[in-house]
Amino acid sequence: MNDLSELKRFVVAHAISQNLPAGHYSSLLDRITADAGDEPGSWAYEWIRAGEELEAAGEILAACQYYVMGRFPFADGPGRKRALGRHLAAFDRWRRTQPGIEPVTVEADGVPVRVWAAGLSAEKPRPLLVMTGGIVSPKEQWAAVLPQIAASGMAGVVADLPGVGESPLRYHRESWRLFPAILDALAGRAAVDETYLLALSFSGHMAIEAALRDPRVRGVVANGPPVHDFFTDAAWRARVPGITTSTLAHLTGVRPESLFGHLRDWAIDDGRLRALNVPLAAVTALRDEIIPPGDAERLRRCVSDLRLLEHDDVHGAPSHLAETRVWSLLAVQRMRPDADPAALEALNGALEAARAGAVR
Repeated sequence: MNDLSELKRFVVAHAISQNLPAGHYSSLLDRITADAGDEPGSWAYEWIRAGEELEAAGEILAACQYYVMGRFPFADGPGRKRALGRHLAAFDRWRRTQPGIEPVTVEADGVPVRVWAAGLSAEKPRPLLVMTGGIVSPKEQWAAVLPQIAASGMAGVVADLPGVGESPLRYHRESWRLFPAILDALAGRAAVDETYLLALSFSGHMAIEAALRDPRVRGVVANGPPVHDFFTDAAWRARVPGITTSTLAHLTGVRPESLFGHLRDWAIDDGRLRALNVPLAAVTALRDEIIPPGDAERLRRCVSDLRLLEHDDVHGAPSHLAETRVWSLLAVQRMRPDADPAALEALNGALEAARAGAVR
């Protein structure tokens, strides 16, 4: 069971990152008096009820965001499982109204996994951008960006970090293999030999591991990735929020008290970081409560082709969403050897506008 006050505090960051109106979710949070269950006043029930109201008003994509908050941080009981089901069903209804977004089944570790894709073509395969969320954000939270990726001249895929959302996979040390599995499945419909990974939070760790092993990965953009110290620093471990610990324990299938012993050998050491031979762009947060500052310092010290965007914010930089989103897409385009100058110009303009808006 989650600590309700901690749960409410952390979900606000995710609500901000999804542009939910504070006036709406604040009153919703006030109505919640229980973490578990599926009755009025419970976490799942109140988020689902708000989503149903939005869906009835025809705001299907907005409803998706409320349903996904109802299964936050993971679907551990009937109420949260109902919220996840409503989220997936509503997203599927929405995406059917959007030309070009399609489901693709990928076999990873012998298990079928569904991803969402756009811009695929056997006649004219495009460079590929694979986007993955973190340990609490299903792929549908980010799939609305797929049309923008396709418009930039790339094929796009959004996938769950293993164990998140509807993913049937277990999150483990070799979970980086999800990326090569996606590339194998899309060979012939995308130019997978020119693949870029845009990976949020813990999936950034997976993306770096994949880039070290698969030459088809030509660049990585990460937001708040754990690299080394998160996995090894015992002093920092005591500060990691309980929600993060319980979620990682759920995804990895180990008991919370055994979690950090289980994760210790996931660290990427300096020698392997120095061996990274593709560009890495990373967003870091000065007040990150999950990833220790030593991990960003390690990237600065060891990665030869590194571009950093630093925010005075908490993990994931939710209050800087607009700037981070554009900066991340621009970072991908800057990594491409044949990027469209018009796309670069448009993204540069959008970045300036996002920064100007943040200043105001």
